[in-house]
Amino acid sequence: MTSRALRLYRAGSLASRLVPFAGLVYSAEVLGALAARRSTPRTAALATNLAVVLPDADRAEIDRRVRLGYASYGRYWAETFRLPTMSAAELEAGLRVTGFGHIEASRRRGLGPILVLPHLGGWEWAAAYLGRVARIPVSAVVERLHPDDMFEWFVDLRSSYGVSVIPVGADAVPRLIAAVRAAHVVCLLSDRDVAGGGVEVQFFGRSTTMPAGPALLARRTGAPIHPTAVYFATSAGQRRSRGHHCVIESAVEPADTGKLRSDVAATTQRIAHALERLIERAPEQWHVLEPLFEPAAAE
Repeated sequence: MTSRALRLYRAGSLASRLVPFAGLVYSAEVLGALAARRSTPRTAALATNLAVVLPDADRAEIDRRVRLGYASYGRYWAETFRLPTMSAAELEAGLRVTGFGHIEASRRRGLGPILVLPHLGGWEWAAAYLGRVARIPVSAVVERLHPDDMFEWFVDLRSSYGVSVIPVGADAVPRLIAAVRAAHVVCLLSDRDVAGGGVEVQFFGRSTTMPAGPALLARRTGAPIHPTAVYFATSAGQRRSRGHHCVIESAVEPADTGKLRSDVAATTQRIAHALERLIERAPEQWHVLEPLFEPAAAE
């Protein structure tokens, strides 16, 4: 039996294809901002996370950033639903990339680069661009959703625009190694420790954990780790624009002392600092809706 959640996602996907794109983006942002006005554990979590990123902001400013974060999150979902029906020309017109040469250089060596990203802006658009415009295979690790029919629907959705989904689990590492060696671009959302058991790091001056996967994968394959973010582009006099700006930074220098545990910890800390820089450029587009920091650490 189809779950209620899946029926809602299917309805949202259908609706996103019936509305002109500009209207879709506007509606998604408005609905997202309205949702942020409700007091829920998710809005509280985002407010707490943003208070750590913006320690000098008062409550009114944090509330404003939460509304913008939810608007960004609404746009992210609306675009994700729309991507399967968008042409390669539309995808290319809607994205500007800085640092694309890093991807090309890694693939010339026969290795897919590891892109570590924060939950920010519209990264699905860039993944679709790689798969359908640049014709570069993309593999991404995602959290397994429940119920199963909803997860399979999302796998099919992402497959439609060229993304091979690898669920978090015991077989994720060998599949990622194979993807890197096949010169896939590997995308890893790395600002939240979804599976648990990650590496403790300092993130915006607070203690949290981040996944060890990127550092371990780089160590096993020799692939470079590139901090990456995909921002919703803005311009003077325009709160949002249709476009996106993908920033791919130079590779993180991996620690190499010969001691696995300490090297992974040090490399993951370097990733954390790189993600800080990317988030600081547009904290209002960051949408981590789960607590990242212990309550006492965020007071």
